[in-house]
Amino acid sequence: MKKQQFSYTLEDLAERLSARLVGDPAVRVSGLSTLVDAAPGDIAFLANRAYLKYLGESEATAVLLHESHLEECKCNALVLDNPYLAYAELSRLFDPLAGTPQTSVHASAVVDETAQLGANVEIGPQVVIGPGARVGDNSRILAGCVIGADSSVGEGALLHPNVTLYHGVMIGARAVLHSGCVIGADGFGFAHDGKGWHKIAQLGGVLIGDDAEVGSCTSIDRGALGDTIIGNDVKIDSQVQIAHNVQIGDHSALAGCVGIAGSTKVGRYCLMGGGVGLAGHLEICDGVQVTGMSLVTNSISKPGVYSSGTGAMDNGLWRRNAVRFKQLDQLARRLNQVEKRLKDK
Repeated sequence: MKKQQFSYTLEDLAERLSARLVGDPAVRVSGLSTLVDAAPGDIAFLANRAYLKYLGESEATAVLLHESHLEECKCNALVLDNPYLAYAELSRLFDPLAGTPQTSVHASAVVDETAQLGANVEIGPQVVIGPGARVGDNSRILAGCVIGADSSVGEGALLHPNVTLYHGVMIGARAVLHSGCVIGADGFGFAHDGKGWHKIAQLGGVLIGDDAEVGSCTSIDRGALGDTIIGNDVKIDSQVQIAHNVQIGDHSALAGCVGIAGSTKVGRYCLMGGGVGLAGHLEICDGVQVTGMSLVTNSISKPGVYSSGTGAMDNGLWRRNAVRFKQLDQLARRLNQVEKRLKDK
């Protein structure tokens, strides 16, 4: 795609971000970069003290930063309490995909006659929209996407190329779905008769709330009977597996390779680090953070930070600790016996 040209005055950006401008308000910036990579004409940001050492050497025309770092800045500055949040807001101004849809239906798209398309929608090449499906106003459905029968996409949503929505999937307003994600495939439901497996039809759907985002190659399974529910403003990274009838509360975030087994309920404002696994039929309360590569096998009823597993260490030390771990039960029994003898004395 043709690179879009951006140009903003520092006065404009300060007003948009409610920042205090220190410098020339008429100076224009046309790019967003890191302190290290910035060139003249770029605006950079300082949100982590670890990068403070690059501030004085940066070639950026302007920098987003906190008041406490202003004295060390040698260029124009936009001063804010939360530079990282300001960077997030600013990044959308430099996004080549931002803006209004192209308002067109590509000639190669297949749109069922019973489907409903809202105003100002963009339907890309080779898109397939099934019977009874609905696409909200100002939505963008890019190349190769499939929207199944009776599914709906909310206003202002963006489906990147090759997103697949099965039947009966509801996507909220302003949601973003990245390439290769599959929403509404069958949950893993089978009954065994002693000899073989018998499939359980998955009769529910998937509901994804407003302002949610789903990463590439992530799978969210449809419910067995009720629906799998993803709340408003939930952020899901790439290669995440969410099983049937899982519920995730508003404003939670799941990093890459998280796996959640069936019927588990995750509360609001929860954070799951990369590689976290949640067993099935659990309840995780609001405000829980689970650190990377942890395995959760029991419900959590108290907000806080939870971890499991061990971090990497020297292999010889790990082997010795692994042997000791196997001896824990025996050691606990021996300790109980010692404590009992001491009590009896």
